[in-house]
Amino acid sequence: MSREDHEARPVRCTCCPSGGHHSNDNITRRDFLQGVGGATLLGAAFTGLTWSMVAMAEAEGETAPKRRALVVKPILVYSVPQRRPQRSWRSWGGIQTEQHAADETARIEAELKDIAGKADFPVEFLPVGKTRGGTNAPSLGDLKTADVFLVYAAGGGMGTFDALAKQGKDMIFFCRHKSGPVYLWYEIISPRYLRQHKDTLALEGIDDTDVIVDSQDEILWRLRALCGLRNTMGTRIVAIGGPGAWAQPRDVVPNLVKDIWKFDMQSFPYSELGKLIKAARADGVAVERAKKRAEKYLAVKGVSLETKRQFVDNCFLLEQVFRGIMNKAGCGAITINGCMGTIMPIAETSACLTLTLLNDAGYLAFCESDFVVIPSGVLLGNISGKPVFLNDPTYPHDGVITLAHCTAPRLMDGKDLEPVRILTHFESDYGAAPKVEMKRGRVTTNIIPDFASKRWVGLLGDVIDAPFMDICRSQIDIKYTCDDLRLAERMPGFHWMTGYGDYMKELGYALKKVGIQWENLSV
Repeated sequence: MSREDHEARPVRCTCCPSGGHHSNDNITRRDFLQGVGGATLLGAAFTGLTWSMVAMAEAEGETAPKRRALVVKPILVYSVPQRRPQRSWRSWGGIQTEQHAADETARIEAELKDIAGKADFPVEFLPVGKTRGGTNAPSLGDLKTADVFLVYAAGGGMGTFDALAKQGKDMIFFCRHKSGPVYLWYEIISPRYLRQHKDTLALEGIDDTDVIVDSQDEILWRLRALCGLRNTMGTRIVAIGGPGAWAQPRDVVPNLVKDIWKFDMQSFPYSELGKLIKAARADGVAVERAKKRAEKYLAVKGVSLETKRQFVDNCFLLEQVFRGIMNKAGCGAITINGCMGTIMPIAETSACLTLTLLNDAGYLAFCESDFVVIPSGVLLGNISGKPVFLNDPTYPHDGVITLAHCTAPRLMDGKDLEPVRILTHFESDYGAAPKVEMKRGRVTTNIIPDFASKRWVGLLGDVIDAPFMDICRSQIDIKYTCDDLRLAERMPGFHWMTGYGDYMKELGYALKKVGIQWENLSV
């Protein structure tokens, strides 16, 4: 076998599927050198950048774009009945006069102020609108600017609800039992509205999960879910080497992601990346800045260097390149195809630490360009406001499963950096990869997406160990409560997405909006 043929063989490892015909994870060195790696990339081509353009964009900031605020329109629907002698003239409910409605508006405003103070996500409440229930949409001027209608269903008829639904916005219904004057729709929202006088749900896009009684916390988590969903839909993401999908036909899953999540995938070919890295290396200012940032990073307590320092310096330079590309593309998300081999000779390091740096800075950065799992990471990150960990699962046993990958964020709780050992990437024994020492006792939300984008499985777990086995460097054992066999039989796809905290309800609520089934194994 010639040296050229040897170099042309795709890099394979246990994390990646064998057989390059399924995915373009296995871009060869020959492809890169001949410049054909980008010839068949999926997604919109993002090319023509010079290092001066990227460097200028990189200098604009080191943190990612912020999540867009969810805009909520609160609407009090009520009626003012007129007394009729010897006739039933009023429906159930404690909101019967304009003064009642004015008092209720003030109560709602106070409650929403409290919610806004507790929210760990960006939210904007528009002024509370009041409308008497009728058959037409309420004449409220700011309906079109809202993402969601929060309907306080004190009284009135179904016509108002129908008219609001025609606006095409998400709707949440709030009814009072004991938190204030009782509402009419506390009695009849199920049989009259949700079921439309039938025995089963009769509306499209509105169901029992959209109804809340009394609880402000129930409002809060639903708004958190919708904020995450709104920020996920239409995500623009740079795909170095193009989008892929673990062991799947390379055009099927990315197209599903476009259809369901409306992702804007900006394919950036390795031929272009190689030119940028070469130019960055020739830029003394950029190189020196990368070295100083690496030195500062390594000097912090809790960081230990167990690989060559040059690999770390190169990771920081690569991070500057990636951040400049994202800033130039106007987005805060990136993924790398061919990260098990193609990136290494180009960057002269692995990309593992680079992705960790980006995630800790607030970007969404993923290895392997696996669009089977990437949407779950974008959604969980946008719901929680915290970095997420794309990982390889193992086989469940004795209530425990190991999750591992050679890249993980350190800022998993969104506040404090966890200790880290900087080692080589395991499979190649090359470059710089973090072993993040995740804290024992942390609750984790784990998402297991299927290949067909029809069913996602959720599993709550507790971190019980951060071992150091001969596997991908960042590794945790999590304990769960469901039956081992049930988990093994219900696990679809391959890669998992993990984040700190319990966001199971939010994920289920968001997924129903896009038609993906949510199977929570922890209930």
